[in-house]
Amino acid sequence: MRVRDVQQILENWAPKDIAWERDNVGLQVGNPAAQVRGILVSLDVTEQVAAEARQRGANLLISHHPLLFRPVRFVNTGNEKGRILQYLLRWRIACYAAHTNLDFAQGGTSFALGKALGMHSVDFLEQQSRTLQKVVTFVPSEHVEAVTRVMAEAGAGRIGNYTECSFRTDGAGTFRGSTRSSPTIGTRGRREEVPEVRIEMIASRRNVPGIIRAMKAAHPYEEVAYDVYPLENISNDCGMGAIGTLERPVTLKTFLARTKRALRLPAIRYTGRLNRKVRRIAVCGGSGSDLMETAIARGADAFVTADVKYHDFHSASGRIILVDAGHFETEIPVVETVVSRIKSELRTRNVVVPVFAAKTTTNPIAYF
Repeated sequence: MRVRDVQQILENWAPKDIAWERDNVGLQVGNPAAQVRGILVSLDVTEQVAAEARQRGANLLISHHPLLFRPVRFVNTGNEKGRILQYLLRWRIACYAAHTNLDFAQGGTSFALGKALGMHSVDFLEQQSRTLQKVVTFVPSEHVEAVTRVMAEAGAGRIGNYTECSFRTDGAGTFRGSTRSSPTIGTRGRREEVPEVRIEMIASRRNVPGIIRAMKAAHPYEEVAYDVYPLENISNDCGMGAIGTLERPVTLKTFLARTKRALRLPAIRYTGRLNRKVRRIAVCGGSGSDLMETAIARGADAFVTADVKYHDFHSASGRIILVDAGHFETEIPVVETVVSRIKSELRTRNVVVPVFAAKTTTNPIAYF
């Protein structure tokens, strides 16, 4: 198992192309071809976390928050970031960041928070668009099934719980091959008209290059005609926040007490009456105040997030219960989720590599 193999596991789940466009996700330090001896997962990369990775024999550090967020102009080993980079390079510890791509992925940061709070039937609070494309090609009828099959195997035609979805239209294709061509059908230098089938299949943007390669390999023509269209469709595979229900209604006081225990919070900020009953809960790990109106529109009784501003509490008054449970606290559940996901994937590959959740706490906030 090499670093690039673990990277592929993570990006099959949380593709880089669904991340916020200004984010910096992916492998930030290290050699993709390096053999992985151990993996440490943490919310942040600090000097203490880097030291823990070395002490526990992990040469791959996976963090949620990127070590390198902005372009590096120089490395100053007199500050913390420079010292971390120096340490990682010295001890050959690779560093990979899964940030907003993990936030926006099915089963990612907000889903982990929802699970920690005991939510059921969890789904995205707000689904994303512009992550899908449509691949279209034109194939002689006798080759339709073969081409469709390989496109589906490469990831095309997946809609919700359905696979191999396509639409086909009969038509006629025309072409004239040059003197250097080798047409599968017809004669070079002569205009041909051939019955063809137009195949349309939807696909995640990240899968399109592989789908096109597979389609070209299976297509009978020397020169393959195809189109790729951007779509505005809502994706079922990525979104922001999460929403679900508790097993039964409880008072806000009970819900806040459960939240404090689940997230190990010494204190919690909220707005709302303690005797009010809640059941439908919206969450967003980290800074998610911008999703409050969506939570209200989705009928949530309460919205749990972090970094809530004073005026947001005012805006929520009488409309929704707003709970600020801390940035670190609302994101830390995803660390165990990542550990479990990697362990499961390694088992299916019969690979034995230790995977740890960091014991070092990286929360910079203390409560008095």
